Amino acid sequence: MREAYHVELEDLAANLADMSLQAAAAMRKATKALLEADLSLAEQVIGDDQKIDDARAESEEKAYALLALQAPVATDLRTVLAVIHAAESLERMGDLALHVAKAARRRHPQATLPEPVREYFAEMGELDVRLAEKVADVIKSRDVETARALEEEDDRVDEIHRHLFTVIMDKEWQHGVAAAVDITLLGRFYERFADHAVSVGKRMVFVATGKMPGYAHDEEL
Repeated sequence: MREAYHVELEDLAANLADMSLQAAAAMRKATKALLEADLSLAEQVIGDDQKIDDARAESEEKAYALLALQAPVATDLRTVLAVIHAAESLERMGDLALHVAKAARRRHPQATLPEPVREYFAEMGELDVRLAEKVADVIKSRDVETARALEEEDDRVDEIHRHLFTVIMDKEWQHGVAAAVDITLLGRFYERFADHAVSVGKRMVFVATGKMPGYAHDEEL
């Protein structure tokens, strides 16, 4: 009976790791759709979003069943609670990639991003994808140091996000208000994606240590 219980706990972690990889794939495709005005790729991200939503529902259902039937304690309890919170963050990461894809679709066949900001979004996209992939590894390994290191890449996303405001507010900006609004919203999507990845990392540190780390970015997640 206990062996089956621990298999279920491992399955919960595997489901979470898979969600993180799905979010990474969604952001990779959404960024490519944004940069290349690729409508079919944007539609693929939009169509696949339900899979991440379903994975969250499945993870939460299994987690609540374990709480009700097994009354876990100590590390096992922390694992179940972390799954519930992390699944929400991972679903939101998928939703943020979805928003990027919808922005690409909305402006098609025109390019959504003017040339001066394309490199920044390409870099933020790479960072977000890498963060989500690392989160999947952290979920599997519960490596505390790797989890804590996620914030370093999040800092770079924050730096780019702040710089975008400097670009669109510059007196030399020639691409209009609509483009500036798109850039502001899209920058926020990438920044929040990274924040949620860090939040999941914090949950894994909690599982491993019993303490929620106080990172520099303790915003509303």
